[in-house]
Amino acid sequence: WRWAAARVADGSDDPLGFAALAALAMVVFRLEPRLRASPKPAWLIAAMGATVAATLASFHLPPLIGALLAALAMATGLRSFMPSGHAVLPMTGLAVLALPVVSSLQFYAGYPLRVVTAQLSTWVLQAAGMAAERSGSSMTVQGRLIIVDAPCSGVQMVWMAYFCACAVAAFGGLRDRDLLARLPWVGVLVLVGNVLRNSVLVALEAQHEQVSEAVHQGVGLVVLVMVCAAVVAVVRGGRDARV
Repeated sequence: WRWAAARVADGSDDPLGFAALAALAMVVFRLEPRLRASPKPAWLIAAMGATVAATLASFHLPPLIGALLAALAMATGLRSFMPSGHAVLPMTGLAVLALPVVSSLQFYAGYPLRVVTAQLSTWVLQAAGMAAERSGSSMTVQGRLIIVDAPCSGVQMVWMAYFCACAVAAFGGLRDRDLLARLPWVGVLVLVGNVLRNSVLVALEAQHEQVSEAVHQGVGLVVLVMVCAAVVAVVRGGRDARV
């Protein structure tokens, strides 16, 4: 947790995790009247094991691994006090998302996501009748070279979408298996949304000398809202499976 605090304090990661931490705290607060007086042994043992693993990892593995194990320990520890049958996956998701993982996701997955986004956007623009080709994470559209940069990788959209999924599942009481069945659709929605955003912006840039930052932000915000709304709708589709 010292590593996580340092990452947020030095500005190397977005402070999005505070929203996930607040959501997790609200879930626990809502369940407070139903919490067990004593923890369930199996979950408590799992939490202790994850705590030991996180401690050992802090000495021998990258800090991110130790932080993920610590988040798992916290989620299983909370689960040991929860009512029987309560889902653990949404809480685990929120605990993981509370970590400063955006910059790590950008480092490890940013470039592959940019390449995939560029290729799919190329096909979309070709289908729309525009001359488009991809080279690496760049695109040549109507003779103009356009770079698909880090913000266009969709990493922040990934975080927001899975945060919405876990938060809705946690507050709605969705069972683990029902959330698990919906998570792949969350990924599909993120990919579609990111390709849509990139295609619109690239098409605009190909037809104009320069697209203002306000337009970039506006298009990104509209698509983000659409994706998050779709994620909420998909996850809430399992509301009849509440525990």
